[in-house]
Amino acid sequence: MVRPYKVTGQKRKKKEKYDREEEYEQLDDNDIPQSPKKAKTEGLEGSELDKEKAEQVIDEMPRIPIVPTDMFKKSRDIFILERASLEISKVGKSYQLLSSDEHANYLMKNKRKPAEHCFSGLFEAIQTILDSRVNKSGRLKASYVRTQQGILFQIKPHARMPRTYKRFSGLMVQLLQKLHITAAGKGEKLLRVIKNPVTQYLPINSRKIGFSHSSEKLVDMYDYVSTVDNGMDLVFVVGAMAHGKIDKDYVEDYLLISEFPMSAAYCISIITTAVELQWKIL
Repeated sequence: MVRPYKVTGQKRKKKEKYDREEEYEQLDDNDIPQSPKKAKTEGLEGSELDKEKAEQVIDEMPRIPIVPTDMFKKSRDIFILERASLEISKVGKSYQLLSSDEHANYLMKNKRKPAEHCFSGLFEAIQTILDSRVNKSGRLKASYVRTQQGILFQIKPHARMPRTYKRFSGLMVQLLQKLHITAAGKGEKLLRVIKNPVTQYLPINSRKIGFSHSSEKLVDMYDYVSTVDNGMDLVFVVGAMAHGKIDKDYVEDYLLISEFPMSAAYCISIITTAVELQWKIL
């Protein structure tokens, strides 16, 4: 009986081919040998392929607003909260942020007006700015707060502020004592006290807009924003005090956006809504 060498040889060849396919399936794409022509082409177009892959990954990310990269290169928004009621004092054995609710007796004994020490308006105004779609879309450039004592500090757009008055009060005490608040584990200064005046931090090509109930210029905020040049940064100056008005020399135009008195937080919500409609931020 003759051995079927030919059949045996065919089986071996088929097995070797199958083994090679298994080996390539286990290797990475970079480890698979390529022809010199193909490798040269991929070397020239590597950057373009990387960009396409990055765009595909971004498009697949859920719950993140996708904004064109060149959309906000021309202009961005800045908020300045003036005359904020932030004053610390040693009450008992510790330093505390003076509040009309908790320190009414202390303020009366020191001949201070309790109505002038209410930081709830500032707390709500900051939350409205940071929670707005203007900030989350990347259009917010910076936020500044100046107290009634003249202390100026900056808040980074990606800072996460406390959601309760008590924790916010403790954060402000720490800020006014240490002059900065750093991010946990990173060392980045999310809040920091800076030197006056605030105008040195504002872009040259910017429009400073103030809001006051005593102004005679009643406008619709959306119509006003639509008339401003798209290449100009907008600086919104809002009073964060409980009573009174702002009167700053660097403000170019004072507007009245409602016939009724409003809180700082509600005024900011009208501003951010107008900007979102103008830029179609959803």
